Amino acid sequence: MEDWELDFEWLRVQHWVKDAMKKEALPDLNMVLLLIGIQELGRWKKGFTKEEKQDLMHIAVCRLLSYEEYFEFLGRDADGWPHYRQVRELVNISTEGQEQLLKTFAIRYFKELEAENDVQEP
Repeated sequence: MEDWELDFEWLRVQHWVKDAMKKEALPDLNMVLLLIGIQELGRWKKGFTKEEKQDLMHIAVCRLLSYEEYFEFLGRDADGWPHYRQVRELVNISTEGQEQLLKTFAIRYFKELEAENDVQEP
């Protein structure tokens, strides 16, 4: 994906999330990761603790990186939280490169979610 395509598709995801959450500002990558984590957990509650939010973002990163087999899904614990195992490491990728990779996979994730749920863009 070329840079302009990534920028365009990422902006589309940000607008979709903003509209779905009825927010005024576009979400950043961390907010999108949090929402993916909540989606993967499969339940919502009014107030997640700071530690739970970190866990949810970790779940999202693992889920997104599983597209390229950096992580594999192991299953859910007794409380229903998903668990992953790291299969291989991200080597020689800058912080900016990691962010671009996560955005690329988040775009893919939301496209798949839309297709599965036959969700149309707002």
